[in-house]
Amino acid sequence: MSRNLLLISTSTTHGTGYLEHAEQEIKELLKGKNSILFIPYARPNGISHTHYTAKAREAFEKWGISVTGVHEYENPVKAVNEAEAVFIGGGNTFLLLKQLYANKLVEPLKERVRKGMPYIGTSAGTNVAGKTIGTTNDMPIVHPKTLDALELVPFNINPHYLDPIPDSTHMGETRETRILEFHGHNRQPVVGLREGSMLRVEGDKIQLLGPLTARVFLQGQKPMEFAPSDDITFLLEAY
Repeated sequence: MSRNLLLISTSTTHGTGYLEHAEQEIKELLKGKNSILFIPYARPNGISHTHYTAKAREAFEKWGISVTGVHEYENPVKAVNEAEAVFIGGGNTFLLLKQLYANKLVEPLKERVRKGMPYIGTSAGTNVAGKTIGTTNDMPIVHPKTLDALELVPFNINPHYLDPIPDSTHMGETRETRILEFHGHNRQPVVGLREGSMLRVEGDKIQLLGPLTARVFLQGQKPMEFAPSDDITFLLEAY
């Protein structure tokens, strides 16, 4: 499989502009490309598709990459099939997945990515790259017909992964607790991707990028920490 993915935890980190923290990694992924198709279906804060696309366009055009929104095309499937690369932004993962199915884009995206089309995801766009969206942090504000996602990688991702705050008086569940609950019913690994971190997937290789470690959960095992630049390719065949 000719996968060429950049799966980013978040589009914006503290003190940086939109996508700025991943600029070098994005440029590397898109080397030789002149355009990218943006899928704005996740609509953070209810922003319109037009305004969300304008935000993405402003970022990519600084790097010499033109942006069009999939909603601008009469035929979304044709748009995906003809795209040089695809970027799916963050927002609500349930809404995003529902719209991907409603517009019949799930299979075309799988097919193009498997043949090497570059794919960038941030937050919800990273969630849908996994096996299911069962480890998203989002509220189910709409109901997609299934939680099955694009399966560009055979594991789940938890973007915006948060560690317990030392000495906190909060008595609710931690993110780790929620993932362990998930593993009570599901086998696939889960990668807890902290802010500023990203997964670079090239073919059958996966590398952790960014400044922080990532927490990897395998069903029935103690969670593991991996450092930046670590090879975590084993996740492709972890179960």
